Amino acid sequence: MSLSVPQKLRLKLLLGLSLQSLLAGAALADPAPPFRELLRQAQATAPRLAEARAEIARAEGLARQAGAMPNPTLGVEVENFATSNGVNMAETTASIEQTIELGGKRSARIAAGRADVEAARRRAASAQSEYAFDLAAAYAEADGADRRLQLASEGLELAQEDARIATVLVQSGREADLRRVQAQAAVQAARAAVDQARAARATAFANLTAMVGAPVSYTSIPVSLLDEATKTLRIPDPNPLSSPAYLAAEAERDAAARRVRVERSQAVPDVTVSFGVRKMQEDNSTAMVAGVAMPFPIFSRNGGNISAARAELNAAEARLNSARLDAEAAARSGVARVSAAETRLAAAREGEQTAEEAYRLTRIGYEGGKLALVELLNARRALTDARTQMIDAATERLSAQAALARLAGAPPFGDQP
Repeated sequence: MSLSVPQKLRLKLLLGLSLQSLLAGAALADPAPPFRELLRQAQATAPRLAEARAEIARAEGLARQAGAMPNPTLGVEVENFATSNGVNMAETTASIEQTIELGGKRSARIAAGRADVEAARRRAASAQSEYAFDLAAAYAEADGADRRLQLASEGLELAQEDARIATVLVQSGREADLRRVQAQAAVQAARAAVDQARAARATAFANLTAMVGAPVSYTSIPVSLLDEATKTLRIPDPNPLSSPAYLAAEAERDAAARRVRVERSQAVPDVTVSFGVRKMQEDNSTAMVAGVAMPFPIFSRNGGNISAARAELNAAEARLNSARLDAEAAARSGVARVSAAETRLAAAREGEQTAEEAYRLTRIGYEGGKLALVELLNARRALTDARTQMIDAATERLSAQAALARLAGAPPFGDQP
């Protein structure tokens, strides 16, 4: 089976890159795991997910504290221990006081604490879904940047080969020297494209490493995620009311409603009861003492805090409604986006094949002296554009699939992390 000139150059490039990678050594290149494995590893290293787990632990701690009863108060009081006539009339009282909460304060706090824990867990689930989507985008971007660098390097190889052929034709008198200059200019432009692609690749891998929180920088992707774009994947059912963002907003609304009840219960005064023993030094006798105390709510009935809690509930209701509308809009557009991405990918694949064949035929025509150099340069530019569009189309299809998975609360590309 014979290979076309672009295929031969691509094979040469891949072999050269593989050799360079081997010579560089393992210390200079740390490959990123496959996406699903990387998503599993990131559960323990990603700062964003660690923050979400810390928020859950905070809510659980506050919920435990919400169920605690007021501590009793122990007191010792001494009276009449220094009189003007020198008679010892000291009275010592030892007592214990306990505040009894009324109005359902403790049960309201417990319910609010549990609602806050559930809201924190829902927010963590939403953060996990958002993180998986962003990680898929960063992984695909690094993968695409790697391929764009390969494409730019291949374009440089093709430009150098075109310049070689142009030089031969000029030396044989079949082309003017201007064609050689034009070909050399194309080589310089291709070198600049390689430098730009190399910088973009370094940036993409740095972003991927930072998002994962990996201890070492990733420098390569052995298992391409863009290959997933050519496969038929299961698309989750985009039910708007089961999206993590909507469920988180719903849990926050419920927690806000619980806090309104807490503030209302604070308007009911508590009762403090006390019991103690008093000893009179004068006759060495003892007596029992008891008391009841209750605030007299004439200045404050917690009205300001109740109004603030109601306003917070109204805001939570508005956020819930906004989350529902956003989820419904995303569900309507998500399927259409996937369909459009699949159509674009198919068109890009066909365009790449057509451009490869056009470049092959143009190159044959130029080497045979039947076509001008400008035709060859245009064909090579069209081939580069077609391959770039193929990468962009594959990236868009992955992004569309990951967006639907995010809406359904499922990990991207079907596998559980």
